Amino acid sequence: MNVPFFRASLGDAEISEVVAVLRSGWLTSGPLVKRFEAEFAAAVGAQHAVALNSATAALHLAVEAMGLRPGDGVLVPSMTFAATAEIVRYLGAVPLIVDSEPVTLNMSLEALDRTVSDLREGRLPASIPRDTPIVGVIPVHVGGLMMDMDAVGRAASRHGAWVVEDAAHAFPASWRAEADAPWIRCGEQTAAVSCYSFYANKTITTGEGGMAVTDNEAVAGRMRTMSLHGLSRDAWGRFTAGGTWDYRIIAPGFKYNLTDIAAAIGVHQLAAAEQMRLRRSEVAHSYLAALSEVDKIELPVDPVDRIHSWHLFPIRLRLDRLSINRAAFIEALRQEGIGTSVHWRPLHLHPYYESTFGWRPDHCPVATREWERLISLPIFPSMTDAELSHVVQTVTAIARKHRR
Repeated sequence: MNVPFFRASLGDAEISEVVAVLRSGWLTSGPLVKRFEAEFAAAVGAQHAVALNSATAALHLAVEAMGLRPGDGVLVPSMTFAATAEIVRYLGAVPLIVDSEPVTLNMSLEALDRTVSDLREGRLPASIPRDTPIVGVIPVHVGGLMMDMDAVGRAASRHGAWVVEDAAHAFPASWRAEADAPWIRCGEQTAAVSCYSFYANKTITTGEGGMAVTDNEAVAGRMRTMSLHGLSRDAWGRFTAGGTWDYRIIAPGFKYNLTDIAAAIGVHQLAAAEQMRLRRSEVAHSYLAALSEVDKIELPVDPVDRIHSWHLFPIRLRLDRLSINRAAFIEALRQEGIGTSVHWRPLHLHPYYESTFGWRPDHCPVATREWERLISLPIFPSMTDAELSHVVQTVTAIARKHRR
């Protein structure tokens, strides 16, 4: 049996809406984008939403709107995808890489404070000046397990920094500080800007796409302007009956707008988001129950004070109990038709950050150690019981066969 790493859940509603857009003659940013923005903002409890062509674009526009300048320092987690740090480099700023919390793999707030101390005392790479001003923090909710955003906010405040949330994995996800406290949705007053991904394998998809949400009208306005060449009016405003033909360039912007074709998929994915999350949660809990006795692996946590989006299901190999390494384990899964991935090679271990700034493995020892054990198993809403059983049986068999 073949089990892909991911299979998108797309139905007749998405297909019909795309066909309707194609027949409407309005293909680029138009009424479906406006609808998608309004419905997404309502879904996360935010005042403003700006639809974009990727989460990378959302992050880029967010830090630009926050006033990020060349030479500024932004605290980013080592355990994340390239986009979290590269958008800092787009503006000539410096990613200050922070080690992971060992259980969740999210950014460690203890390590965050330690990174700031190390910067000031000259223990970071020599290429990063001690007096680098720290202006921002970009937390990431690894796999969809939210951080305590109150604690993130307090950590950022200690260093006079804003928070832009990389929520690429975290829709729909929530957190609360205490058992009887109300749930706070990701994007609901959790950061200055929260940025989501609708890439093909995300919890909801538009193929390619992203969204930025904020309660700050000025920040939303700046992001919207910069998303389309810095024009004073977007195409929808210019070509509708109430619009005007004239426009002015007020800043050197970018080309980051989402199309109505993509939004046509997005509005129906959004409507099904909670249903799909519940099914991913069922798959995740089936994994947790079925693999709990396999002592050659460690399973992800599912705290009671979090509503997990379960974008990923990462296991960690106990390599000291196995006679094979991760590459061989992944190959054994592949031989049985099971797709996997690894999330991620930490930023400080990539050649660019090693050669440009001098980051070394010992700068982030937890991330360095843990990534060598990580494998993400398939998890998606349309996963069948037979597919789930095949993954569980194969993981169990490989672990048993190669026990040390």
